[in-house]
Amino acid sequence: MNRKPAPSVPTVKNALAWSSVSNLVMRLGTLSMGIVLARILSPEEFGVYAVALTVQTALMTLADFGMSADLIRCEDPEKRAPTVATLGLITGLTFAASMAVSSRAVANSLASPEAVDVIFILSFTLLLSGVGIVPFAKLQRNLEQKKLFLVSMVDFVVNTVSTLVLLNLGMGVISLAYSRILAQSCALVLQYVLARQKVKFGIDRSLVGPVLRFGIPVAAANLLSWSLLSVDNVVIAHWAGPLALGFYVLAFNISNWPMSALGQVIRSVTLPVFSRSSASRDSDNLATALALTWGIGLPAGLFLAVLAKPLIVFVYGEKWGTAGPVLAALGLFGALRLLFDVVASFLLARGKSGQVLTVQIVWFAALIPTMIVGTHSYGIVGGGWAHVAIGIFVVLPAYLIALRSVRVRYAVLWGAIWPPLLAAFPAGLAGYFVAGMFHYPVVSLIVGGLAGGGLYALLIGRWFLKIANATAEAGRIQEILVPDVADSSESLVERKADLDVSQ
Repeated sequence: MNRKPAPSVPTVKNALAWSSVSNLVMRLGTLSMGIVLARILSPEEFGVYAVALTVQTALMTLADFGMSADLIRCEDPEKRAPTVATLGLITGLTFAASMAVSSRAVANSLASPEAVDVIFILSFTLLLSGVGIVPFAKLQRNLEQKKLFLVSMVDFVVNTVSTLVLLNLGMGVISLAYSRILAQSCALVLQYVLARQKVKFGIDRSLVGPVLRFGIPVAAANLLSWSLLSVDNVVIAHWAGPLALGFYVLAFNISNWPMSALGQVIRSVTLPVFSRSSASRDSDNLATALALTWGIGLPAGLFLAVLAKPLIVFVYGEKWGTAGPVLAALGLFGALRLLFDVVASFLLARGKSGQVLTVQIVWFAALIPTMIVGTHSYGIVGGGWAHVAIGIFVVLPAYLIALRSVRVRYAVLWGAIWPPLLAAFPAGLAGYFVAGMFHYPVVSLIVGGLAGGGLYALLIGRWFLKIANATAEAGRIQEILVPDVADSSESLVERKADLDVSQ
């Protein structure tokens, strides 16, 4: 008698693999779509949509109310699902209505009256998000990353095709809003199908309290995270208008390239590794992680800065050249963010979540007035350098103070920071001056990158490889001594990425 093979159960390893593939493919897709849109839309249209998307993203962080996270972690998801579905519908309707009704007032407050219609249309995405909490949480809980990847691909394809068709019909920037509604609707239906989840509403009063008690702090934390990432958009939209915001958002998205490429790897590796390492070697372990991250992240951010103008003109077109000076600042800020990510992961691994939250709050509080002064005085370039100033003079000292609680030796950390810093200075100058010798952007980009990158590799290569090889050898010894570390350290990390107008 032949038996049907049992359906395969997704493992953490498979889920991590599919999550990585999805992350890579979707980032490449949104990057490509962003380039296409930047060549079709004017900077002002780009900025108008960025204003609307900033408003939508703010409310989207609250609309979930942490309920999907509650369903993923709870022991009785089937029992909670109808209650969560009902609460999700209520919050989705509430936030959608609020965004729609206030669309004109919000657009005017951001000095972007042209964004009224786009904000109004995007408000419906909040309702769709609320309705989709249960199937999304079920797929996440069951480690169905392959199915979530399929959902993301359908969303991306529908969004891309419909956007290009509507733009071709001459509908302008509002095409992006209609396409987002269509794509999210298709993704929502597919989530229900793949999760085999029926639409079922109901209220169990005994569950409402626990769900909200867990979810509201999560929503508040998400809002703080969004605020830290997007307060600059709000300030620039209000003080400089949508045209300036269009240039700024484009530059900020480019500055996120190193963070996007390296940040996911850092977050998924450093936290479990730090958690399993001996506290007696904290200084050495953190210094090694900083050396490897800084050794790659600093030149990446630096060359984005010194080659900003030819890079933007080559990739996005001559009309976006104004974004070059602000990218020079934001490229350096992107390198700093990589350092901060490593330190934050280290502190979390040592149970110092309170210190990390404190740094985030201080960061946010210091950034707002600095952004306002910088933007009011020097436009978007001032806003970009405000990020760098706060990073160096506020966030870095705050993290150093936080590290005192785990008795990390500053001298050891400095030993990981200064070699790349010393090598980056002449390498950056070489790249800048060599690139300036050529008229064509693509030639400037290639030759300048090769000159600067080659000099940096020559100066720092032996030092970097020595640390990398020692780290790899230590990892092999650890696997021999503790065979299950490699498997048990796998972690699925979900985090909001940068705001991209192509999403």
